[in-house]
Amino acid sequence: MDALLQLGMVSATSPSDAQDLTASTEAQKDYFVMRDGVQFAGTHLIIDLWEADDLADPEHIDQVLREAAQATGATILHWHFHHFGPNSGVSGVLVLAESHVSIHTWPERRYAALDIFVCGACDPYLAIPVLKHGFRPGRVQLSEHKRGILA
Repeated sequence: MDALLQLGMVSATSPSDAQDLTASTEAQKDYFVMRDGVQFAGTHLIIDLWEADDLADPEHIDQVLREAAQATGATILHWHFHHFGPNSGVSGVLVLAESHVSIHTWPERRYAALDIFVCGACDPYLAIPVLKHGFRPGRVQLSEHKRGILA
């Protein structure tokens, strides 16, 4: 782990991964959702934060994204962040049992590109207030994509 930190990386596995999710005795769940008469795998939000703060700090980004993922109702399995150097951007991902959260930052432009993809009962929109509080953007651009639409 120390070697990763020297390279500007933060990576860890959540204690929740100690559970063997595949060995569960409960029946396999179908995490597809039904909304407005459409059945699909999950909701994928593409989020652009402009005029945002704290985009060069991997520990801050890690904390905010974990809070955002938890707000959606998701289960964090693993996370990894790479810092490109002092005052430089960060790229990172949270792997969720329900899919993922990712971020790429350009602190020199005060811009962050995020995506949140969750399935099942998770609500990705619940992450938006956490992101706004954590990065204080002046402007947010948001688009939604339904993934895995069943015809």
